[in-house]
Amino acid sequence: MPETALDRHGKPRRTGGPHFAASALRPPGCVELGAVRLKSLTMVRHGESTGNAALAAALRAGAEEFASGTRDADFPLSDLGRAEAAALGTWLARHPQPDLIGCSPYLRARETADIALREPDWPQPRLDERLRDREKGILQGHTASGVRTRFPAEHHERERVGKFYYRPPGGESWPDVALRIRSLLPELHGHALIFTHDLVIVMTRYILGDLTEAEILDIESDQLRNCSVSRWEQDGSTMRLVGYNETEHLPAP
Repeated sequence: MPETALDRHGKPRRTGGPHFAASALRPPGCVELGAVRLKSLTMVRHGESTGNAALAAALRAGAEEFASGTRDADFPLSDLGRAEAAALGTWLARHPQPDLIGCSPYLRARETADIALREPDWPQPRLDERLRDREKGILQGHTASGVRTRFPAEHHERERVGKFYYRPPGGESWPDVALRIRSLLPELHGHALIFTHDLVIVMTRYILGDLTEAEILDIESDQLRNCSVSRWEQDGSTMRLVGYNETEHLPAP
């Protein structure tokens, strides 16, 4: 029988792309975030997806919907998104090995991790549904003009409540996403690397920065770029933001 290569910890060495373990990020003996198990947190937004590209094209054309036949979870990376993920991989290879890698189960995040993670002895990415994108319910696949035209009552409710607290039928509000993240953070430990989506990163900044609704809305108005990197480091019993929406590693647009 062929021998199995082992890493420096005596465990089977991963070959090829990462193998995704379908289990949550729950290392044994996790305690609260305040006990400083988390030393650093690096969060990556996925590379450009075909859904991102379709939305941009729909907005340019003034269309009311985009990619209506595809579930949000099933959009793969575009060619640009794959190039972005490869550039991210070059950047990651220059940094120390993380203790834990988490990933949204959505295809665009998994493909980003698959392309970017090149080091065979790094931890296997673990899928966690709490890292998925915000659920938009019946509004999924519609542009803002499409919502105004086809769902006028929902448009008016969103205007009344505000984008932070508005929850579309079958979907989530921003605080709903925050609840997912609050349950996840105490389970992270050491140096954590996360592949996820823009609002998950935005709401992580909201939580770790103890921000207000107005403050996070102002921050979110500067959209996170695909494959951007946001970083926090341990500072006593808190996590200090040291980089947000960093894109220096990406190809010039």
